[in-house]
This record gives sequence, structure tokens and C-alpha cells, in this order.
Amino acid sequence: MSVTRASAPPLFERRKFWAHRFGVAPFLPTTRAEMDELGWDSCDVIIVTGDAYVDHVSFGAAVIGRVLEHQGFRVGILAQPDWREPEAFAELGPPNLFWGVTGGNMDSLVNHYTSDRKHRSDDAYTPGGSSGSRPDRAVIVYTQRCREAAPGVPVIIGGIEASLRRIAHYDYWSDKVRRSVLLDAKAELLVYGNAERSIVEIAHRLAEGEPANELRDVRGTAVAVRELPEGFVEIDSSEVDQPKGLVSLRRRALAHPRERTAVRLPSFETVRNDKVLYAHASRVLHQEANPHNGRVLVQRHGKRDVWINPPPIPLTTPEMDAVFELPYQRRPHPRYEAAKIPAYEMIKTSVMIMRGCFGGCSFCSITEHEGRIIQSRSRRSVIAEIEKIRDTVPGFTGIISDVGGPTANMWRLGCKDPKIEAACRRPSCVHPGICENLKTDHSDLIGLYREARALPGIKKVLVASGLRYDLAVESPEYVRELATHHVGGYLKIAPEHVAEGPLSKMLKPGVGTYERFKKLFDRYSEQAGKEQYLIPYFIAAHPGTSDEDMLELALWLKRKRFRPDQVQAFLPSPMATATAMYHTGKNPLRKLTRAETAETVTVPKGLQRRRLHKAFLRYHDPNNWPLLREALTRMGREDLIGNGKAHLIPRYQPAGTGGLGEGRRRKQGNRRPRKGTALTQHTGLPPRQTGNRRRRK
Repeated sequence: MSVTRASAPPLFERRKFWAHRFGVAPFLPTTRAEMDELGWDSCDVIIVTGDAYVDHVSFGAAVIGRVLEHQGFRVGILAQPDWREPEAFAELGPPNLFWGVTGGNMDSLVNHYTSDRKHRSDDAYTPGGSSGSRPDRAVIVYTQRCREAAPGVPVIIGGIEASLRRIAHYDYWSDKVRRSVLLDAKAELLVYGNAERSIVEIAHRLAEGEPANELRDVRGTAVAVRELPEGFVEIDSSEVDQPKGLVSLRRRALAHPRERTAVRLPSFETVRNDKVLYAHASRVLHQEANPHNGRVLVQRHGKRDVWINPPPIPLTTPEMDAVFELPYQRRPHPRYEAAKIPAYEMIKTSVMIMRGCFGGCSFCSITEHEGRIIQSRSRRSVIAEIEKIRDTVPGFTGIISDVGGPTANMWRLGCKDPKIEAACRRPSCVHPGICENLKTDHSDLIGLYREARALPGIKKVLVASGLRYDLAVESPEYVRELATHHVGGYLKIAPEHVAEGPLSKMLKPGVGTYERFKKLFDRYSEQAGKEQYLIPYFIAAHPGTSDEDMLELALWLKRKRFRPDQVQAFLPSPMATATAMYHTGKNPLRKLTRAETAETVTVPKGLQRRRLHKAFLRYHDPNNWPLLREALTRMGREDLIGNGKAHLIPRYQPAGTGGLGEGRRRKQGNRRPRKGTALTQHTGLPPRQTGNRRRRK
């Protein structure tokens, strides 16, 4: 059966709703008084968000609000309403069409808790950066309050918190498998992924009088149903104990039209109690993630099914331009006055040029949320936004802080053949090696950089987004351009590890690729007469990582004279492939069976072992030495304990250290590093080079 690329009507082709006569709001209203100023008696849609309201394209609530406004709907925003006070949700009155509920740009539990389940003291999406302005499981709590404020009005949930919890999922914070958040929140619809297409269709169909509980065919949505719609063929996916794994499932599926086929996943009750079937459900979910060949997924929860439609069709370049060029004010709502919102301060002079990521890193949520097909803006649109920043952002110094996206160097990259892309089911286009069908030419991106930095009034254009260095080494001219003109002293990249065990589970390239990139970067930095540094990031305690793997990484770091100051332990975010590994000890990247020969995954669990893996990354911290001495002795590597240069840690223990395993970090001062030393952003680095001035980061 051949697969053709799915298509969608143009994003803004529908006739605008009658309320478009009210025009464009300076800011979407957040109070009844602001509604009165606009001449509104009610809102058609009210968006409830766990973030402060920043009218900027980097904030999801603002994007959806402006997209709906463009279609003629009156949209209000309740930003971080007090969930303990029901009256806060009545501020704008009931919406005419629906409530739109999102936890914000981050999952509320990721926002609140560290990977060790410790409560965070800050929130970058809140004025002043303080924590406590949103509840845990914000989507569920906000939905309950909306029901109380306006009974009978449909609630549609979305954003990353809903998107990554659309099926039965392992929840790290409660350490159990939870139901789809659609059912826990008791919402009519769940919108996942990039929501522009879905939300425009939903709003117009509701405005035309269609009941919310009958909107079962909108791409990028999930809805609860009691029976299979007429005309669909159901395929059972749960044959994991067959000798050929999932191959038989795929072959049988060819006999049915994909657009009328629903793949039944094991039920919530089943995956809650059966880890093999949980891993299988995760595998199938990711296999059906291509919007051009993905099928409906169905999962039973009690007496109801969660019906998950195929992913939304990616936006075209003209559609991306249209979304990014809506009339955003590009600043926080005036209600916040002089209060700083850290997330906004970080991006106010940055430009997002694309969405999506085809890297497929198993621990990352980008692919599950935005998809692996790159959606790029036009060069014209990007340049126009840079000029707007230059002309309108107060205090602009001439420096664009970032031109990038989820991955800095995937702009305009993708499959060479649309037919191959439409049929592909690989989780990654760059692992175990770069696909022969992937375009890796960075010349368009080089041209964009050059045009941007040549604009009048622009002193420097930086690249601060994470860089996919295995792609960059395919285009040495890009590395030259980057090192010569677009690095502000430091460039962050993410090798994540050096051992094959964890790298194979992460879907990351080997350390040799990092060394190739570093060689190019150092050469071109030296040719440009610049002293610049790479900031590599590493993950501790990732599934597939043994104590020996962490020791290998620690020895590599010591050889490179690299002393990480801030280290990251793996955080099992909902629905990620690596989270399925963490929960089940199985590898959904490969065929799954119940046989004893089936691949299992080493999973570092428990506070003590996770702390040990972090301690290996910070081998230089005296507070970690007692823990490391004990581990090295247990591993039979006492030869690495001693006071010489060849040893990992010394035998002596400085007074006042070593009591907590991972304690206070010693002040490093402003010593400049020796040439060629790999360092972090916090340990001994010189001041950041920014334009013609030098400042501390």
C-alpha cells in the first residue's frame, strides 16, 4: 500500500466569525474593565494559563489567543488565576464557546519539582520569578474551576501538560501509571501538539452549533467515546509475545485504509499492571507519530475509550509566517508593571525560526509535542521580526540574543523526497547515523545569518539554541560562520554522555562526533582570533547507564579538564520513550517480547544511586568524595583513589566537607582557564563577549 502525504486546508481559509468587527485588541483582555474598553459584552473563548500573560509568540497562550482573534473570535485570558478562589474564574464571565485550559509553557510538575522530586523555589514564567502561582496538575485543577464558574460550557485542554499526558502514562511524581488527563480533567476535548489548525477548526465548528462531544474527527485531538465510529476497522496492537514482535501487526494493517483504521492499544488497566504491554503501547504510539501515515489510536479506560486522532498536519512556511506575524505586543501585559518575568527576559530579543525536531532523542518531549517534521519560517519573515525588535524593544542594544528554535541548525532541513517522508516511521533521522535521504546543506541558514547581521542597527546575531553538532560537521562552512560571527564566547551543545550503553538508549551520536565538531570549532575560532568555549551538557542516571558508564564519563571529563558545575539528572517526563524504559526496564526502540532473551535496560533508580551518578559528573567536589570512594571500592577500582594526577579522587578529605554527598559548591573566582580546557558556564570561565562590551554571565 503506497502512502501519500496528507494535506490540510489553508490555516486561515475560513470566513471570519462575526465578532471580527471589533478589531484587534492591544492586549487580549484579562479583566472585565479591559473588556468594557474594547466594547465587548462577553468573550467567545477564555484561555486559562499557568503562565503570566506575555503577548509574545514564544508563549503558547498568546499564540492561540491571537490566532483565534485573527479568525474573528473575542478572546480573553485568565493568567495564573488563584485556583483557591472560585471567583477568580468568573472575572470575565462565562465564554460563549469554550474554555481553553493550559498549564503553560511547562508541565506544572516539571515546573514545580526537580528530578529528585524536591520543590523548586523559582518559576521563570511568573512575575518576579517566584514559585507558587500555579497548582500541581494545573490542567486538572483549572478545568474543575472552569466547570464551577460556568457549568455546561465545554472545556478544551491543551499545551504541553495535556499533550504529553494524552494516553495512559507513567507519572514520575506519583510513581504510578495514570489515566489520560482527558478523563482526569473531565474535559470535552484534548488538543495535542501545535494547536493552530485544531483550535481554529474547533472554534468555527462550535460557533456553527456543532456539539463539542461530537467533534471526533479533528486531527491533533483526543476525545472520550463509548463505541467505535461507523466505518472504522480496528486492529489489536497487543501481540507483543509473538516471535516476530510487531511485524505481523504492520503487515495486517496494510489490508485496511489507514485513514479508516484505528489501532487499539492495551487498556489503561492492562498497562498499569503489565510493564511489557506498557512498553509496547509506548512503541506503537511513537510509530504512529508521522502525520502523513499515523493512524487513530484507541485506548480503553474503564467503560470508555480515549480516541486519539492522527497528529496535525505541519504548518506550511506561509502559514508559519502568518502565525508569527500576528499583532503581538512582544511584551508582558501592563498589569505586571515593572516586575520582571525571567522567561520573557530570556527571549525578548530572540527570534524563533522553526519548529519541530527530527533528532528523536528518547528523553526529549519535542518530538512528541511538535513532531519531527521541521516547520520553517521564510527568510523575509525572520528578517522582518529582527527589524521589529530593533525598532520597538525598549533598551535594545543591537544584539539579537538567539536565532534558532528547538534545534538551532535544522531550519529548512528535512527529507529529500516527500514520498519517503510520508512513509517513514523511524524515530530519528540522525541515529544511528544520518539518513541518506536527509538534506544536511546549511547554506540557506548561513545566508540567513549573513543577511541578519548585515542589517543596519544590528551589532551581533547570536546562536544560543541547542546545536545539533552531528549535523553541523556535515557543513564545515556553517561551523566557520558560526564560530566567526555568531558565538558570544560560549556555545552550548549536548553530547549527554560518552559511553555507548546510555548513548544507544538516548539516540545520541558517539563522542567521536563531538570531537570532530570541537576540532572544527576550535580551528575556526582561532582563525577568527577569538577565545571561545563549548559548553557540553551531560545527563546522569539515564536509563541504560551503569555505574561503570558514569565512571567512564568521569574519567573522560577529568582528561579533558572539564569540571561541570551544574549537572542534570534524568527526569522521566510523561510519554517519552526513555520514561517507558525507566518505568518498565524494557527498550521500546526494539521489538518487544516476553522471552528471557528480550533486551532489558539498566535503570538507575533510588535517591542514593541517582546521587552517585550525579557525583561522578562532579567528581571534583569534595562533598562527593566519600560517596565516590565507597563506590570505587565496591567496583574494584581503588586504583583511582589517590593523590596523584592519574587518580579520580584523593584519599584526603578537606575539613568541613563530605557530609551530604553533594553539598555547597566552592567559589571558583575569576581565574582564566588554560587554552583548550573544556569548561562549563560557571566554573572559571572568562567574562562573556557580547558585542563590544564584556560582561559576566
